[in-house]
Amino acid sequence: MARTRTRQPSLLGAHVSTAGGVERAPARGAEIGADVIQIFTKQVNRWAERDIDQGTAAAFRRALFEHSIHIAGSHDSYLINLASPAAMLRERSYRSFCRELERCRALELDFLVSHPGNATDGEGAAGLRRNAEAIRQALAAVGGPTRVLIEATAGQGTALGSTFEELAELLRLIGSRFQGRLGVCLDTAHLFAAGYDLAADYEGVIGELDRVVGLERVHLLHLNDSKAPLGSRVDRHEQIGKGHLGPGPFRQIMRDRRFRDVPKVIETPTGDDPVRANRRNLDYLRRCART
Repeated sequence: MARTRTRQPSLLGAHVSTAGGVERAPARGAEIGADVIQIFTKQVNRWAERDIDQGTAAAFRRALFEHSIHIAGSHDSYLINLASPAAMLRERSYRSFCRELERCRALELDFLVSHPGNATDGEGAAGLRRNAEAIRQALAAVGGPTRVLIEATAGQGTALGSTFEELAELLRLIGSRFQGRLGVCLDTAHLFAAGYDLAADYEGVIGELDRVVGLERVHLLHLNDSKAPLGSRVDRHEQIGKGHLGPGPFRQIMRDRRFRDVPKVIETPTGDDPVRANRRNLDYLRRCART
């Protein structure tokens, strides 16, 4: 759900902190010149849940408008594993995922990024089926405007979703009823670590993505350079242009008309000065679009 605009947005932004309350996140986005923000609606390394009351939700939406943030979304908990073969963990993950969707609905968020989970028994096909069933049930149980975006992974360990084929299969398994509430989030660092060489064969990778998944299913890009080499299956982000990807793929993405209307979020390391670091990376991407 796009916000009222006072200028033409670049649809470029960052993951920002919610310290002190989610209603403070839009101001942090504005401080770094973002049009788009991604947040955590709870502590992502704890199972403890939280509620979003009406006052907090209203303050958040008011802040989005005041700070000209056009698109806002969430990333779910790192503990959630909807693909787990362990029934207790899968049920706990499902409950947490539903609570996340409820918070997204309260805040009227545009997207919720979710990892496909880990098939810890080594049965990837079964893991995809378990994940799809849980997402299908959650979308049936919790309505609202938020679109669930399945994030492509680096494929570390037993992580699912490191190939375009697995992403396409997961979307297919969730079923036709909910396709309007689904999409894909692509992370440049993850793709590279998974073996998709955006640096040497950008057009080849994008062509394969289009054939297997469909570019129309890509609703968010995470723009991160990679500390890990091609095909390493290691998920480690680096500053834009300073990792193994280098500047080339980011110039191509920022100039690619096929992704012009796709929101782009950075999740690059921020050190002890998040404002300065995020501004630097966003400015770098804007220069990529111009030069």
